[in-house]
Amino acid sequence: MEQIYVIMLVALAILASIDLMVGVANDAVNFLNSAIGSKAVSFKTIMIVASIGVAVGALYSNGMMEIARSGIFTPSMFSFNDVIMIFLAVMITDVLLLDVFNTLGLPTSTTVSIIFSLLGASVFIAITKIYFADGDFNTLGEYINTKKASEIIYSILLSVILSFTLGSIIQYISRLLFTFHIEKRYRYFGAIFGGFALTAISFFILIKGLKSVTFISSDAKDFIKENQLMIIGYCFIFWTVASQIIMSVIKFNIFKLIIIVGTFGLALAFAGNDLVNFIGVPIAAFQSYEMYTEVGQTLGAKEFMMSGLEGENLPAPFIFLALGGTIMVYTLWTSKKAKNVLETEQNLSRQGEGSEKYNANTLSRGIVRGGMYLGNAINFVLPKAVQIKIDKQFILPEYKGKRSEQPMFDMVRASVNLIVAAVLISIGTSMKLPLSTTYVTFMVAMGSSFADRAWDRESAVYRIAGVLNVIGGWFFTAIAAFIASGIIAYTLYIGEAFAFLAYMMIIAIFFYRSNQLHKKKVQEEEEVKSLKREDIVTINEVINETSDQIANIVNKSNKIYSGVISGLSLQDLLILKENKKAIKKLEKQVDDLKNNVYYFIKNLDETSVEGSKFYILILGYLQDISQSMSFIAQNGYSHVNNNHKQLKFNQTRDLKSIELQVLELFNNIVLVFNSKDFKNIDTILSEKDVALDKISDLIQKQIERIRTTENSPKNSKLYFALLLETNDLIKATMSLLELFKDFNQYAANKSK
Repeated sequence: MEQIYVIMLVALAILASIDLMVGVANDAVNFLNSAIGSKAVSFKTIMIVASIGVAVGALYSNGMMEIARSGIFTPSMFSFNDVIMIFLAVMITDVLLLDVFNTLGLPTSTTVSIIFSLLGASVFIAITKIYFADGDFNTLGEYINTKKASEIIYSILLSVILSFTLGSIIQYISRLLFTFHIEKRYRYFGAIFGGFALTAISFFILIKGLKSVTFISSDAKDFIKENQLMIIGYCFIFWTVASQIIMSVIKFNIFKLIIIVGTFGLALAFAGNDLVNFIGVPIAAFQSYEMYTEVGQTLGAKEFMMSGLEGENLPAPFIFLALGGTIMVYTLWTSKKAKNVLETEQNLSRQGEGSEKYNANTLSRGIVRGGMYLGNAINFVLPKAVQIKIDKQFILPEYKGKRSEQPMFDMVRASVNLIVAAVLISIGTSMKLPLSTTYVTFMVAMGSSFADRAWDRESAVYRIAGVLNVIGGWFFTAIAAFIASGIIAYTLYIGEAFAFLAYMMIIAIFFYRSNQLHKKKVQEEEEVKSLKREDIVTINEVINETSDQIANIVNKSNKIYSGVISGLSLQDLLILKENKKAIKKLEKQVDDLKNNVYYFIKNLDETSVEGSKFYILILGYLQDISQSMSFIAQNGYSHVNNNHKQLKFNQTRDLKSIELQVLELFNNIVLVFNSKDFKNIDTILSEKDVALDKISDLIQKQIERIRTTENSPKNSKLYFALLLETNDLIKATMSLLELFKDFNQYAANKSK
């Protein structure tokens, strides 16, 4: 039996490595968002600075590990076997939860995930122990540290509200000072702003980032703690003078320095203090095993109580910290899921317009409407001259470069994000409040974007819906972690080795499927991005871009149409459901292209403006095609899902003949547009009447069947719906081809 614990420790080490990878992918957004979003420095520089911060923080991280050992449960109430089951359940839950959030591209808190996993597992094990002992559940409080759990819940609500509010206020004041035309006010306020910002960030590094390292003596820590105001004062004077020298003599942009130092500080604090979220539990398990092998084997794993974990002087082995730091830096450079999470926060905080990731909901509409009423009330009270003066500070300069290279926000906002996050986390640490770095950095970023008027009438309802989704995800993390970890801990406690092996298999299958789904998702996104060029200038580029989009959408429509007919003939609901999902993606792709029309028209040069109307009409026809496909897919799915009668053999045969005709038509179109051999468009157009006549004949045949043998109203309704919509589909496709042919001829004549 002793060997199984060794195997469990090995499994915990593997899970810790996986947890580091998925955890860094999620938490990287905390310290990379401001630097990457503002494009203040090159991506490579940002990554090097963050990597150094992560490496330094990890190597000197040794505090906070007691949270995993004794911060949530009372070790003396649990045996060695109990704590190993708790730690296994926690790591399994944490790894699975974080990977789900990363795949969805949602930032969540690794702190909350690990804390509530510990709480859930220890509560379920405690209840099980009490049930099998004396059944006195009033003693549950002796097993659990309820005070710490209450603090965490309180800090979640506090950090969400406080971060958003302070981020909004500081950003609003900063924007009034600097405006969006930073160069006009930079020399007057730059040094003071730099002094304030660098003081906040350096104090944050001192208090939060290095508070738990072993190379600083306790006397030095006491001195820092007792003289915080004096240190802040001296730091402010030093950094203000240094900022002025950097601006005037070295001629280096002070905002860039703030962003570099701030990124380093947040990365250092993340690794130095949040490393416990990833390796704290496996280290606690390793230390538990050492105690058990030294003195507990005579009692047995289920009798040896773990009171030794309550000691504060249990330093983590340096090799574990070094390995943890190495894995974190490696993941930082290689994780694609980290980029996915970064995109979510940057999309919600970007200054300009673009494709919105989230759909509006009732709550977001209500909040926006309430905000509008409040704004109108303030404008009614505020003098008109003051309103005009304030509005002038928020006039955006016109960006003349490529839209794909445009920063999500400027360096003022990036600096504010780092300053406010640093100050709040420092205050939380000094007050011993377990503020989550994810909550603080995300909500500060949302508050600053709100104050910067990035959420205007065009985007506010979608951005707020996105923020609500992310916040909802945080609370879901806590609830899901508690319940899932508790259930896993209970099954491990009862099933022991068998349950352990089963969970290892489940994790392997889950990660394999998760990676396959993520690869497929990334591939689809890259395919869509390749069809959304924003640097189109000439008519020839318009024609090439449009032909690529037509080929892509017609090809997908072809597969969906064929799938629907096959699903109906086989009564296969799974095939029809897959095609229904595919049509949703197709409609979104067309909708994204339409959202991009404004920028498409803006980018065209004066000699190519005629391409604007052509492009808009082409998108209209593509939307008609996608809507026809949606109608066909939805009707086919509803018919089978409602268990109506299967189509008759004659009806299926007729639909198959139409399917072959549509298949041939669409394949020819894809071939023409992929090869850019537009001379063959006339050949395809000549088949229009043949296809439409075929549909007309089939409609007539069904009318005759109804008059004689047909006895199913639902079958007739579906059959007519499919034929009529196919008729509209072919007409829309032919109209698209005629338009393209005419414009291509116009472009050819113009270039002569």
